[in-house]
Amino acid sequence: MSETKSPTFTFVKEGVYYFSRRVPSDLKPQYTSPRIAFSLRTRSARVAEARARNAAGKLDDYWFHLRAQVAEIPGKHMLRRMQDGTSAITALPDSPAASEFVLLSEAVATYLRLKGQGRPVTFHRAAERACGYLIDVCGDKHLDAYTRADANRFRDDLVERGLAGSSITRVLGTVRAITNFAASELGLQFNNPFSGVYFDRSSGVSDRKTIPTETLRAVQEQCRQADDELRWLVALVSDTGMRLAEAAGLAKSDFVFDDEGNLHVSVQPHPWRRLKTKGSRRLVPLEGTARWAADRLLEQSGGSPFAFPRYNKGDTTNANSASAALNKWLKEQTQSDYTMHGFRHAMRDRLRAVECPADVVDQIGGWQSEGVGQSYGTGYPLSVLRRWLKAVA
Repeated sequence: MSETKSPTFTFVKEGVYYFSRRVPSDLKPQYTSPRIAFSLRTRSARVAEARARNAAGKLDDYWFHLRAQVAEIPGKHMLRRMQDGTSAITALPDSPAASEFVLLSEAVATYLRLKGQGRPVTFHRAAERACGYLIDVCGDKHLDAYTRADANRFRDDLVERGLAGSSITRVLGTVRAITNFAASELGLQFNNPFSGVYFDRSSGVSDRKTIPTETLRAVQEQCRQADDELRWLVALVSDTGMRLAEAAGLAKSDFVFDDEGNLHVSVQPHPWRRLKTKGSRRLVPLEGTARWAADRLLEQSGGSPFAFPRYNKGDTTNANSASAALNKWLKEQTQSDYTMHGFRHAMRDRLRAVECPADVVDQIGGWQSEGVGQSYGTGYPLSVLRRWLKAVA
C-alpha cells in the first residue's frame, strides 16, 4: 500500500486515520448529517484499512436494512401480528453482531490491547508476526471465514519458510490464542481451524547440549580471570541455573543477605523484565562462583539500580543482546557449540548427580512441578536449597 495514499473511506488528520463516508441520498432523511466521520484510533495504514473496511461493511448491511423497511414486501398483508399489534418481524439492531465482522487484524489489536498491557515488546512482535504470516498466505479474513484448508495451507507455508518444528508450534499457538481470545470476547461460536493442525514438531529441532562439569569449571575460572560485568553474569548463571533473561534483569536490591552473612537472590518480575512462568518466581541461594560474582557486582559503585546496567538501558532488559554476546564468548572459550542455556541443563544434571530430590531441583530452577500437591505450601526453606547447591558448587 502506498504511504501517500489513504485507504478507502479514510483520511489522515495529525497522523491519525479517520473514517469518512457520504450518506446515500435516499437515506439522508434518516441522518442529522450528510456524512459519517469518526476516528479509527490508529496511525497504521494497515490497521486503518481493516477497520474502515469493517465499518463500511456494517454500514452497507444496515443501509440495506433501512431500505428494506420502506420497500414493498410481497405477501406483507399475510404476516402474522403479535398480540400487541406489532409485526412478528423485529427490527435489526443498529449494527450487525460484531463477532460476524471481526477481521484477523482487528482481533490482533483487541488481543494486544487487553492482554498486552505491561508485556514486553517481544510479546507484541510475536503476535503481529504470527498473524502477519497468516494474512500473507490466506488474507485478512473475518475470524469465522478461516477454514481447515486455510490452516493447512498456513502450516505448509511455515514449513516452506524453513521454520523448525518448535517455531511452528509457537506461531500456530499464537494464532490460536489470538483467535480464541477474540472469539470469546465477542461471543462468537467458533470452531477454531488452527487447533489440532498436524506437523512434525521435532523437525529441525536440535537438542541444547549440557555443559560438562570439567568444561564448566574451566569457564568459571576464565570468568574469575576476566573479572568484568559480562563474566559476572556468566558466573552467576553457571552456579544457579537461572535463565539468562532472569539474571540479566536483576536489580541490586534483589540480592539479600541473611543474619549469618549468607546471600541469596530473589528472582521476581520487574517492570523491565517479566518472568517466563508463575513458578519462576523464587529465592535462589548463591554459592560457589555465583556468590563470587554477586559479591563483585555489589562492590561496584554507581547510581544504577541494576545488577547489569549494560543490558538495562531502555524500558526492557535486552536479553537477546546478552545471549548473542555471551554465547559467542562461550563458544570461543570451549571451542564447541555450547550456549548459555547449557548451564541450566547442567545444573539439573549436577543436582541429579548428588541425588537431590526432584521437587527441590524444580524449586531451585523454577521448573514446573507435576501434581496437585506441589501447589500446596510455600516450598523448601532456603537452608535446604543452600545445602544442595553447596553440594554441587
